[in-house]
Amino acid sequence: LIGVPLFLGLLEKRMALGTKHKMSIDVVIVNWNAGLQITEAVVSIAKHHHNVVSSVTIVDNASIDDSLSRVKAIENLPFTLQIIYNRENYGFGAACNQGAYGGRADYLLFLNPDTRLFNNSLSLPLDFLEDERNRSVGICGIQLIDERGGVNRSCAKSPTARMFYSKILGLDRLFPGFFQSHFMEEWDHRENREVDHVIGAFFFLRRRLFVQLNGFDERFFVYLEDLDFSVRAKQNGWTSYYLANAQAYHKGGGTSDQIKARRLFYSLQSRILYGYKHFRLSEAMLLMVGTLCIEPFIRLAFNLLRGSPKSVGETINGYLMLYGALPKIMAVAFKR
Repeated sequence: LIGVPLFLGLLEKRMALGTKHKMSIDVVIVNWNAGLQITEAVVSIAKHHHNVVSSVTIVDNASIDDSLSRVKAIENLPFTLQIIYNRENYGFGAACNQGAYGGRADYLLFLNPDTRLFNNSLSLPLDFLEDERNRSVGICGIQLIDERGGVNRSCAKSPTARMFYSKILGLDRLFPGFFQSHFMEEWDHRENREVDHVIGAFFFLRRRLFVQLNGFDERFFVYLEDLDFSVRAKQNGWTSYYLANAQAYHKGGGTSDQIKARRLFYSLQSRILYGYKHFRLSEAMLLMVGTLCIEPFIRLAFNLLRGSPKSVGETINGYLMLYGALPKIMAVAFKR
């Protein structure tokens, strides 16, 4: 849909010349009816920019609220603010790629609109990646704090087919000690460590890695595009690292709370696509069959046990959308 720009040659030329320059960050935020949240995010960047933020690019995926009017009213920003308006919703990964085009900073930060930066949110991960000892680290995440001051479980393992199967059957909820989610929920996220993946709410990475991987795979409309990127980075010799001593606020759920049935559809669609991209064909087919034929009844059972008729309706609508989109999903899954 939207190709990654051909600026690799320019980047290599600058590196070959050995030009000394101050390290800088381009921030990309994808907006879809984020309301006041996105204004708070931009204000927090301005407050804690530490003179390292070159630009903030907001890519608006056809919002219908007035969220961007508030952003445009902010005065005296210490960085360049660019707003790109899309006439339709191209999806999260495609919008991230679009937002990364114009910048030339050494680092990219993909930031959710429901986040707010703190004083050390940018300086610590930048210093960490600038340290020569960490030259193999391509992606850095930080500790994300929720509304109650708790620490979000924001890191994940590279998922296996077995992990997805246990989720389909609800085994990860019934027997969490035996069937773990790919999210690292068993770890308290209170120390620094190398991980397989840090979630895309605060996704800090080297621009040259982004260029090397041709950005996010736009076949993932939303969900798992960041995980797919981390897996591909690892396959190319890069590592991901989590810094517990740097923090940012993250509400979680974001604007997708407005459309829970569609959110379910997108998450299931991305799971099927992820399976066909990263698993053996037999595993991917079993994953798809389980998602289509078994999981809806498991989900409905859990909804009924919780006494949530609204969730029942959202689940049914989400799966109806999935069944209707299946021919298109399969065509995308086998597209190379």
